[in-house]
Amino acid sequence: MTVTSARLDPSAPEAAIAAMASAVTNWGRWGQDDALGTLNLIDETARTRAAGLVRTGVSVSLSLPFDMNGPQRGWRRRTNPVHTMLDTGTDAERGVQGFPHGIGGADDVIAMPLQCSTQWDGLGHIFDHGVAWNGRPAGDVVTSDGDLVTGIEHAASVITGRGVLLDLGRHVSPATGELEDGYAITVDDLESCVDAQGPTSTVGPGDILLVRTGQLTRARRDGWGEYAGGPAPGMSFTTAPWIRARDIAAIATDTWGFEVRPNEFDDAFQPLHQVAIPHMGLTIGEMWDLDRLAQICAAERRYEFLLTAAPLPITGAVGSPINPIALL
Repeated sequence: MTVTSARLDPSAPEAAIAAMASAVTNWGRWGQDDALGTLNLIDETARTRAAGLVRTGVSVSLSLPFDMNGPQRGWRRRTNPVHTMLDTGTDAERGVQGFPHGIGGADDVIAMPLQCSTQWDGLGHIFDHGVAWNGRPAGDVVTSDGDLVTGIEHAASVITGRGVLLDLGRHVSPATGELEDGYAITVDDLESCVDAQGPTSTVGPGDILLVRTGQLTRARRDGWGEYAGGPAPGMSFTTAPWIRARDIAAIATDTWGFEVRPNEFDDAFQPLHQVAIPHMGLTIGEMWDLDRLAQICAAERRYEFLLTAAPLPITGAVGSPINPIALL
């Protein structure tokens, strides 16, 4: 199915969001009780096929560090992880831990928002006019007890499949490998990147798509700056039909917010999220480190791999930190 870039009227977000939601909806597709959305597309056949992509055994972590040096600036109380030691080697040396016959140990604790670093947005993370994934009232889904219906724990054993990297940074800006902040990735960009990278970049049903913009490369070099919530390259709102037509199971980027920022409407906040999560049922990943993977893929001219990216089974959570692993 051929999908071209749609026109967008920046002055009419409400109508555009409603029309797009209607065009790409997956409500009822996997039953009224569904808790996985597009992750249903990663079935046993898809995982078996993905396992056959491992050739060299090279393993690449796609996660940022979880530490105090992360990108968060405190927006909506999102902070960087706070790591505290409860027992240390110093305690052991001084014999103050109270253990018998010389044994000692170390223990630690971490406090952090679940979406402060490399993470998945769960299906309970975003609503549209008070409605959650599959047409449920948002208040029936997420309460003070957490996500009672689509909690991230439902995806704990699901997200292992064929990963595909589209290196838009290198494709669009070969001189720098980095898209400028505010660059909206269109369907034409995605299709031309697939053509340029070759057949291993073909994106199809059940695939987990990784989109490298190069913004993380820039932040790593120049400092975090406004990486968390500021201007950024990202997916255009107009790519929603392309994502839906290809039955992509999940998408992750190397940016804070997945979609282009500033957003493409005069008055809007994350409109692609507003369509993709509650209407399409799409699991979205953000702040993934795709740089080393991109180097390997470019050197081998092979952009497909086995990808495993299980969320922590945190009961009722609307997102989860992860350590995605690409096996080539």
